[in-house]
Amino acid sequence: MIKKVFISVSSKEGNRGSVEFQIFSFTNKIRRLTSHLELHKKDYLSQRGLRKILGKRQRLLAYLSKKNGAHYKELIGQLSIRETKIR
Repeated sequence: MIKKVFISVSSKEGNRGSVEFQIFSFTNKIRRLTSHLELHKKDYLSQRGLRKILGKRQRLLAYLSKKNGAHYKELIGQLSIRETKIR
C-alpha cells in the first residue's frame, strides 16, 4: 500500500495567488504525481508534467529565497523539501 502524504494548507494561507500558496499546491501535485508514477512507470506524459511542475516550483523557491530568506527557510522546513542548489 502506498502511503499518501499531502499537505493541508492552514486557514491563514487564504491568498491563493501568494508565492507560498503556489509552492504548497505544486508540492501537493508533485507528491500526487510521484505516487501515481510508482504504480505506472511507463506513463511518460505524467513524467513530463512532473518535470514541468518541478521546474515551476524551483523557480518560485528561488524567487522566494531572494525576496525573503527567513520565510523561505521556514517554508522548506514545513514542506520537508530540500534546499535549492545555488548556481
